[in-house]
Amino acid sequence: MKIRVLGSAAGGGFPQWNCNCPMCDGQRKGTINAQARTQSSIAVSQDGIRWVVLNASPDILTQIKHFPALQPGRAIRDTGIASVVLMDAQIDHTTGLLMLREGKILELYCTEPVHDDLSVTNPLLKLLTHYCEPRWHRIGFRPEDVFSPIGAEDLEFSPIPVSGKAPPYSSHRDDPHEGDNLGLSIRDKRTGKTVFYAPGLVQIDDKVEAAWQSADCLLVDGTCWTDDEMAQRGIAHKLARQMGHLPQSGPGGMMEQLARFPDKRRVLIHINNTNPILDEDSQERAQLTAAGIEVAYDGMEIEL
Repeated sequence: MKIRVLGSAAGGGFPQWNCNCPMCDGQRKGTINAQARTQSSIAVSQDGIRWVVLNASPDILTQIKHFPALQPGRAIRDTGIASVVLMDAQIDHTTGLLMLREGKILELYCTEPVHDDLSVTNPLLKLLTHYCEPRWHRIGFRPEDVFSPIGAEDLEFSPIPVSGKAPPYSSHRDDPHEGDNLGLSIRDKRTGKTVFYAPGLVQIDDKVEAAWQSADCLLVDGTCWTDDEMAQRGIAHKLARQMGHLPQSGPGGMMEQLARFPDKRRVLIHINNTNPILDEDSQERAQLTAAGIEVAYDGMEIEL
């Protein structure tokens, strides 16, 4: 199984276009050692030719430009993208679908709550029907609801419901539904190797724990370093946990959780532009390195 990190930042990317926090300002001016990043998405393949894109970020055209495997190369109109899987209905994970409108058919996998949000309160899928044919494949939201997306028949995707909120525009924003947010265990049937992917993760419950136990690689939420990071930067008063993200530091944080699995490859993704770990010379980054935890970057490749 081949995994390509298309984008490793949280919503807004890094640096964020309207943000002058120390991290964004430092990256623009070159005063910190930090790579620019697009909004989070990965691509998975069994053969390196046909790829399944997990979450379609607003930056997908830039991500395709920097990854030739997704570009046309076999016909006059062509793509290496065989299908798209959505983990949720958030703007930063779905807007990229509009950039794929020139294709004739868009094979799309998501849960029913996500499909409802993208059909009613944010009717993106209805809009797409005027340009292409979005074919919806329903994802269940229990580990036994295993599926193999088109283009990845030798890979088994097991959905794991994770805690979190529906998008702000959702009709049930304050009434969480199972299936609003997913983690995915992706297993290569040929090798038995498994990656667990969850760019949004606020709680390690029994289902997530079981998925972590069976995975060889954990590619998980790295949004904020501290719970009050946004407030510290003077940007917002919401805590990371209130936004559906487990902070890395502090009691029960992501570092402490990942420390229980030293034998697995552990990678943080969906890094917010305020997070000091983006500075490769920061003390926070050094703590992750000492703990054997990696930070995803655009173009990162993992093979299992």
